[in-house]
Amino acid sequence: MSRLLARKDPSAFKTLPLYVEAGPEGLNYRSLGLPLNFTQMLERRRPIEVAGNQHFAVELANLGVSVRLTLNWQGRDYLLLVRQRRPDRGDVVLKLISGYVPAHELNLPLLTAIQEVAEECLIETADGWLGGRFGDTWLPTPYQRNLRYRESSHFRLSPLSGAARPVQCGNLTLIERPHAYVHLPTASLQLVYDLRLELPKECRQPSLFHVDECLEDGQLIARLERRRPDIYLLPLQQGRPRGELLRLHQGSLQPVSTRGLWLSESFAEQDGWLVRDERISWKDWLARQGVEEKQPRRRFG
Repeated sequence: MSRLLARKDPSAFKTLPLYVEAGPEGLNYRSLGLPLNFTQMLERRRPIEVAGNQHFAVELANLGVSVRLTLNWQGRDYLLLVRQRRPDRGDVVLKLISGYVPAHELNLPLLTAIQEVAEECLIETADGWLGGRFGDTWLPTPYQRNLRYRESSHFRLSPLSGAARPVQCGNLTLIERPHAYVHLPTASLQLVYDLRLELPKECRQPSLFHVDECLEDGQLIARLERRRPDIYLLPLQQGRPRGELLRLHQGSLQPVSTRGLWLSESFAEQDGWLVRDERISWKDWLARQGVEEKQPRRRFG
C-alpha cells in the first residue's frame, strides 16, 4: 500500500529559459526572458538542432540537475539509479536522481542537486529514517510530518572528482565542477554532480526507497511505495560497472533482473557538449563499457 508523503501546487514552481554559449574550453549559461511555470517549461522542451558539437550558442527551455551518487556499503561502491515512468515519452527508464532547477537557484544548482537527494533517496534503518548533510549544510527533511527522522544519526554527502571543463553561470564559475551536456530532444541543459553517499557506522539494516513526484488531479503528489522501492544499486569495481543490478532491503542485497531494461539519456553517447538520444538499452550500454551482463531470471519492471 502506498503512503502519501507530500502534496504541492505545480503552479508554485518557476524557472527561466536559458541562453547557452559553448566552446572547446567551457560552457556558459544565463537566464533569458520571463519566468516560466511548470506547464510553460514543458511546452518549450521540444527537439532542437545545433550546428556544431563544441562551439555554438542556443536558447534552451530549462536547466536540470542530476546526481551521480556513489554509495559505499560494506567496503564496496555502488552507483544509485532510480526508476522513472515517462508518460510523455512512453517509456520506463533507470536514471540518476535528477530534477528541474527553479529560477532562484539558477546560479547555485548544487543546492537543487542535494535537495533532490533528500527528496528522492530515502534511507530507512531499524531505528528510523536518516536525514543528511553536505559538508556543513544540513539537507532538508521534506517528509518530516509523515516519517520519523533520526536525530542522533545522519548520512553524509561529499563531492567526488569534477569535470575537466568549467561551467559558468554568467561570470560565476560553478563550484564542484559539474559535468554538462545539452540534450537536443528536450532543448535542455543538464548538469551532473558526482557525489559520494556515506552511511553512519551505526546504521543497522538499511533499506533504500525512491520517492518521485507525479501529477495527479492537478497536484504534484509524492508517495512512498514499499512494494516498489524503485531504487537500484549498480556495483562498481575500480570505478567500472559490473553487469548486474541489486536492491538493498533491510541490510540485504537482492539481485534484480535487467531484461528489457533501458537507461536514460545521461548514459547515452555524448558528442562534444551534445546528447542526441533519449535513452539507451542496458545491453548496449554494457557493451560500450566492455562489460558482460549477469542476468537473473525475473524480468525488470
